[in-house]
Parts: sequence; structure tokens; C-alpha cells
Amino acid sequence: MPDKKPDAVATKNPKKANLLDHHSIKHILDESVSEIVTSRGYVEDVRMSNIRLVMGTIIIVIALVAQFYKKKFPENRDFLIACIALYVVFNGLLQLIIYTKEKNAILFTYPPAGSFTSTGLVVSSKLPRFSDMYTLIIASSDPKSVSANEPVQFTKSVTQWFTKDGVLVEGLFWKDVESLIDQYAREPKKSK
Repeated sequence: MPDKKPDAVATKNPKKANLLDHHSIKHILDESVSEIVTSRGYVEDVRMSNIRLVMGTIIIVIALVAQFYKKKFPENRDFLIACIALYVVFNGLLQLIIYTKEKNAILFTYPPAGSFTSTGLVVSSKLPRFSDMYTLIIASSDPKSVSANEPVQFTKSVTQWFTKDGVLVEGLFWKDVESLIDQYAREPKKSK
């Protein structure tokens, strides 16, 4: 797969954010990070998203079965209690998965094709409310693996990547993210 360069990105429509809305800024930066990482040969791992979708579907089915069960309330009391309990359990499991596995992750990847490492990446980001400091973290998807590198991160102000009109200067952002990916790839393996 040929590497995209910042010059190639500049020909696309510019990405514009509302500078007063930190969610809009973070969304545009996260989308761009995903594009950059996948352009470097990393294929997105959607297993976690699929697990969340299956869990959400099960929760919806439980709610629908409880709502449209043939018997009316006094007769189906035990059945409704069981449905409510299952609903709470599955929602709890879904929240546990999101809290423990995903955290601030915006992208999970498989290892790049032809790579000697056996782990993909977990790319996560933070942009605290009322702050302009964007933190991007690249870590191994399996930190206990022998081929896992130490996590790398940078924290920079978003003001250096956006014009006063809210347009993302993709070339600058692209360069910063690519240097972080290169830093992760160069990082020496941790000693066991």
C-alpha cells in the first residue's frame, strides 16, 4: 500500500471544526489519526466494536421481549423480573467492557502485514474539557507480549494545528502523528 503524504491530503476538502466546541475538535483530530494510522499499513481491528454491537442487540431483544410478551402484567410478573435482571446484567457487562478494554481508545489495529511483531496498536486520545492540550497515546494491543513496545505519547496544544477559522492544517498534524508512530516503531523492546 503506498504511503500517503501530507501533500496528497491537502487536495481533499479541508476539515473544519467549531473552535468553541472541544468535542468537534477532538472528533476531527481522532478521525485524522485513524486515517493516518491506517494509511501506514495498519488494518483496523473491529472485533471490540462487533462485541459491543452484539451486546447492544441482546439488550434490545431483552427489552422488546419484555415489552411485547403475550401475557399482561399481573400474570407475567416473574418473567418481567427476569427480563429486567437480564437487562441490568447485560448493560453492566457492556459498561464493564467499555470501561476496562476501550478506555479512551479511538482505534484498535492488527499488526501490519509482513511485520515481525505479533501485536497491533491501541491508539487513544484525550482532550480535557476547557483545555487545548490534546494527548495522543500509541500502545501495544497486547502489552504483555514479548514483541510489545513501550507506549509513546505526545501532548500538544490544538492551536498549532487549526487556523483561526477552524480549518485543520493536516500537513502539520500528519507530521506529528507520523513521528509518534515512527517513535513507537523505534522504541526498544521492554525487558522481561
